[in-house]
Amino acid sequence: MFFSICSKLVRKKYVLSCFRDALVRHTSLITQLVAQDQRVCIHFINILFGLLCNVEDGNVTDLCIEVLIQLVTQLKQEQTVHCLLDACHRELCSMPSMRGSPATLTLLGKLVDTIPALADKLVMEHGGLMEHLLRGLVYPNEGVQASVCYLYGKLYSSHIAAEMLSGHFREKLCPLFLSTMEGAQTKELQINCLGLLRQLLKYDLFVSMIMNKSALAETAQSVEGPPGETSLPLVLKKFLLSRDETLQVASAHCITAVLVHSPVKHAPAFIHADIPEFLFEHLSSSSEVLIWSIYNCLILLAEEPLFFSKCHTVYGIEAVVRSLQGSLKLTNTELHKQGLLLLAEILTRQPEEIRLFTSSAMCGDASRALQEAVSSPVLEVAAEAVKAASAFLSHSALNQVCSSFLYCMCLNLLSAPEKTRSLSQEELSAVSELLQHGLPQISSRSPESVAFLSDRQYVEGTARQRQYCILLLFYLAYIHEDRFVSEAELFVALQGFLLSLQDQGEHPPPVVFRASIYLIAICQDKDSALDEAVVSAIRKFLEGISDLHLVYTHHPLLLRFFLLYPELMSRFGHRILELWFFWEESSCEELDDVPSAGLPTLPASLAALFQMLRSSPSILLILLDLVYSSPVDTARKVLMSLRTFLRRNEDVQVDGLIRGHFLLILQHLLVEHGASPSGASGNLPLLLSLLSLVQLRNKSEQELDSMAMKLLHQVSKLCGKCSPNDVDILQPSFNFLYWSLHQTTLSSQKRAAAVLLSTTALIELLEKMLALTWTEMGSPTWAEASSPRTALLCSAWLLTASFSAQQHSGSLQVHQTLSVELDQLLKALSFPKKKPALLSAAILRFLRTALQQNFSSALVALVPSGSQPLPAPEDNILAPLGTSQVLALVIGLQNLLVQKDPLLSQGCVGCLEALLDYVYARSPDLALHVASQPWNRFLLFTLLDAGENSFLRSEILRLMTLFVRYNSSSVLSHEEVGHVLQVAALADLSTLSNTTRRALRDFFLQVQSMGLLIDHGTTQTLQASLESLSLSAFSDHQPPQDMLYPFLRLGALAWARLPKL
Repeated sequence: MFFSICSKLVRKKYVLSCFRDALVRHTSLITQLVAQDQRVCIHFINILFGLLCNVEDGNVTDLCIEVLIQLVTQLKQEQTVHCLLDACHRELCSMPSMRGSPATLTLLGKLVDTIPALADKLVMEHGGLMEHLLRGLVYPNEGVQASVCYLYGKLYSSHIAAEMLSGHFREKLCPLFLSTMEGAQTKELQINCLGLLRQLLKYDLFVSMIMNKSALAETAQSVEGPPGETSLPLVLKKFLLSRDETLQVASAHCITAVLVHSPVKHAPAFIHADIPEFLFEHLSSSSEVLIWSIYNCLILLAEEPLFFSKCHTVYGIEAVVRSLQGSLKLTNTELHKQGLLLLAEILTRQPEEIRLFTSSAMCGDASRALQEAVSSPVLEVAAEAVKAASAFLSHSALNQVCSSFLYCMCLNLLSAPEKTRSLSQEELSAVSELLQHGLPQISSRSPESVAFLSDRQYVEGTARQRQYCILLLFYLAYIHEDRFVSEAELFVALQGFLLSLQDQGEHPPPVVFRASIYLIAICQDKDSALDEAVVSAIRKFLEGISDLHLVYTHHPLLLRFFLLYPELMSRFGHRILELWFFWEESSCEELDDVPSAGLPTLPASLAALFQMLRSSPSILLILLDLVYSSPVDTARKVLMSLRTFLRRNEDVQVDGLIRGHFLLILQHLLVEHGASPSGASGNLPLLLSLLSLVQLRNKSEQELDSMAMKLLHQVSKLCGKCSPNDVDILQPSFNFLYWSLHQTTLSSQKRAAAVLLSTTALIELLEKMLALTWTEMGSPTWAEASSPRTALLCSAWLLTASFSAQQHSGSLQVHQTLSVELDQLLKALSFPKKKPALLSAAILRFLRTALQQNFSSALVALVPSGSQPLPAPEDNILAPLGTSQVLALVIGLQNLLVQKDPLLSQGCVGCLEALLDYVYARSPDLALHVASQPWNRFLLFTLLDAGENSFLRSEILRLMTLFVRYNSSSVLSHEEVGHVLQVAALADLSTLSNTTRRALRDFFLQVQSMGLLIDHGTTQTLQASLESLSLSAFSDHQPPQDMLYPFLRLGALAWARLPKL
């Protein structure tokens, strides 16, 4: 019989194990099979639950629970969950004894752990379950009690369930639970009790209930008779006394969890229970987790004065120091910081009448531990160490041990500074001697030391050395953000100190003056200002120093201090700003590419600098000088900051200031390096980039003033003295010239063009650069849009097109012509190799200009190459083009269009418009033939495959307008024209760009002029929509869309962008 039962159990266990493995490996398949029939699913779960309740083998029980949890979780069927909960409830109700309940209770606990929302459901829908849990808690079996505590812990982890169970806890569970926890003997019950306690201690209500019960217990124990209640502090002390590290850590966590609610309210109970004594004892542990937990407890206990008056700190200070010494040998920096924070709290709050260190040896150990911590390579640890050290010095006699500690600490910090230069060996020796003599003489506290600094009476040598030492201590403390004296009082004291030095004709060592000037800058309030006498004294001291880097400490407030007073800014502003950018780590590089609509928050240091620039724009002139004269790395930092400032502060009117100063720099450069500008400062490209940015800030057309014309003349002269290889100089210069020529009024455009055309060297340079296009085609970087040479060629073609257009429209005088090989130009467009789209668009813009001028430009001569054959007689009418060239060019433009590059498409359509106009004026039949080619229909529908309403793009609307103009019904039928108008009438035109609206208006007018408007309802709707839009969309004074496209695309390439140095 026995063997038969065992055999069945083994088989069931094996089947369960196999099903568990299948469920894990083939979750989806098994879940689908089980879920096919709800009745089968419920029956299967009942079988598993019945096996769980009737088998006493622990391994089988665990398997059942695991399978049930996995199955219910994967099925995600509320009915299945209800079925299992009901079965558990029925099982508990039917039990005559709680002896067999652990399996059911554990299953419920794991269900709630897996599906947290079940906690609320259990409490609301199975409230009677709580009575069974209470039965289990008083059942004389710790296994049952452990399973009850486990389930309770899961229920109280839910905020809603905990709130509903608050009355249950207050009236029934609280005393029973504390009693159970006090008497727990097995580790399972102890762990589960502490787990439940951790959940309860999250809520202030339960903390108050438990601690009130504990207070009653302590009262009962203080009088005769048996105790009526259990004290939580005593229970947790019992766990602390155990030799189990897990229980010790959990106990410490629970103490901390109570204290965080209110240290003042709850700490006395733990102090009266002598908890601190045992916490100090456990600091000798080798467990980092336990030490960390104890540090947290003690830091909170230290907020209660009773912690000190009961002399717990006197008892435990040695343990703290020993623990700190040991932890500093570990790599856990968080442990270092927490230990130092505890020591600082004890040192700060220790009453003066209670001596903390009972021996000089212990005091020495503390000082050496702090000295080691101050030398930590981790800044946060060193900062905590400095705070603890300052507290240490306030509470112990300034004997030789403390002086030695201070001496070592100061030398360590001064030898490895973070925000200033390192001291030379000679300076370190001088400071070492100063500290050795001066530190033992300091016996006053911080307020007395501040008063001593401000003494204006005659200060003799020894006293002056004490002042120097005090200043260095304050300096190091403030550097590490430990401001233990009043800034306002220190600010006044420092002024007295500096005037005293001046009165006695003394010059402090640079390291001392560095400390003085840093502290006075940090302590100066925004609304307060130094007396003129103090500013004058500071200026005289600074003039006696060979270089400001000897006294510079990097901080925005020090920079503000020097720039605040004109007397200091005019004399030292240039060098201070140079040092500031040299040391500044924050960069604007990553901010430069961010669209202005989503600007990120600036680093604090840059925000401070920008605020100074807004309040005193003249500082920008110093920054311009720095861009020109500083090392390239520093100059680049300055320029990036200026760029970001100008982008973010468009309301600050500084353009005239910058342009005027830049003009002086440029004139000076052309005088000194006129023959070879590339031999001038390597920062010249940076300056020119900044000038381009200033020009781009003018988003509306403005009249060019005399300053702008002078700059235009000087920059054009600079370009004329360059070779095509001077890409870094020419690119930002061309940017400036192009934008100056276009972003201005019509009258100013004519004046600007006249100035530029008079610079014959510039015209000669452009001719060389255009010719380079054909020779550069074979270079490896030809197809790279980001190639600096390719970008410069784009600029050259666009400038030449602009010069030609301005000269032709204004009949301006030409001082120098430039030649372009027509056949090379047509070949580049008719048979396009792989080349950057933008360069093709720039060449297209040039050809469009030539076509619009009927190849009659006085500036640009389009010449044949030497090997070009004579044109056929029938081609004379199209001269200088031939019929074959026209057809090849049309095919080339079509091939470029199918690349679907938006900018290239604009250029292609614009060139095709001008070409057909040119051909139509000379050979209408040929123009109509070209416009009605079937390939054009295929081209149009290729461009339209981007989706619904894809024709509402300016380049496609312009192309359709062209086909309508030339009666190409084979390309675009009248019905299709009507359909386009109907869809446009239904579209929200306000979402379109001005360029697209203008193209749509032109298409509408062209259709109207051709008499193709049949549906009058559609016509009226579309016309009303167009008329309702802003008139700015149809301004006749706006340049063609493809005229300014580089500024929309080339941000990182050619336009208004920094050169890579």
